[in-house]
Amino acid sequence: MRERLVIALSAVLLCLVPLVVPNYTLTLIVEALIFGLFAMSLDLMVGYTRLHSFGHAAAYGMGAYSTALILLHFNLPLPIGIILGVAISVVIAIPIAWICTKSTGVSFAMLTLAFAQLGYAMIFRFKDISGGSDGIGGIPRPAGPFGIDFFQSKSGYFYLVVFCLVGSYLLCRAIVTSPFGAVLTGIRENEAKTRALGYNTRAYKMAVVVMAYGFGSLAGALYTPFAGFVAPELFFWLVSGRVLIMVIVGGAGTLIGPILGGICFMLLEQQLSEVTELWPLIFGSIFIAFVMLAPDGIWGLLTKRFRSKQVVPGDGEDGETSRATP
Repeated sequence: MRERLVIALSAVLLCLVPLVVPNYTLTLIVEALIFGLFAMSLDLMVGYTRLHSFGHAAAYGMGAYSTALILLHFNLPLPIGIILGVAISVVIAIPIAWICTKSTGVSFAMLTLAFAQLGYAMIFRFKDISGGSDGIGGIPRPAGPFGIDFFQSKSGYFYLVVFCLVGSYLLCRAIVTSPFGAVLTGIRENEAKTRALGYNTRAYKMAVVVMAYGFGSLAGALYTPFAGFVAPELFFWLVSGRVLIMVIVGGAGTLIGPILGGICFMLLEQQLSEVTELWPLIFGSIFIAFVMLAPDGIWGLLTKRFRSKQVVPGDGEDGETSRATP
């Protein structure tokens, strides 16, 4: 109940953001929200299934490039172009998930990294389509269905990103609280026992990888028309490392924690980079501090005070609650 109230209040506050912040700040917030969605997608793998990915940038890059090519070469409404970009990425993610889930642990993580680097290399190999190292520029932000041009403005696009973020969160929440999510938790805690109960754990892992790539590609698809440009660096391993840090700092296995981690990461990075050239050193120190002192992340720190109030001490000794005699 408390979490729903926090989400509802956050959504209301987000709707008021374009009315009170300048355009430059709104640009930073939109990018931060997109990365929050990206981090939440990785949390499905890392936090709920314990599938550590070093190459989640592949999802982001596939969504970005697919949407870029669609919007450039086809006269489609903006929402349709984004949906098609995500659909193409999900189809590509199926064989990736099939191959990666044949391995576990570090081998799984390295396979995801290999696919991300493969995508990075293919951008340079097929430069007639992808633009090579120059990337793809001049990506339009077309009107929506029936000529609706609301999303062409910066504030209108902000509301589109908020809608996708909140909708994705609600859908992910429904997934992890369903019987399907219970199996994912079982895989995370003890895959051998879950398999002994009769569940095809590899099929479940394939499904969650495809889902994570789907939500990650949605983040990339939203980034493309907003920035108007895509580059090979979207596939690079540094992007995968950044989003993994967002998940850990925000709080893995919470969904909302990685969103907060992504938003805080992007805004703090922007502010620190304007102050000092040593901002990566400061970021590294913050990450180490969270790992050592706050392993539950930002969301864990925010909710720790409320969790400590769950146990009500009684009147008896040793913390036992007293009972009224009939």
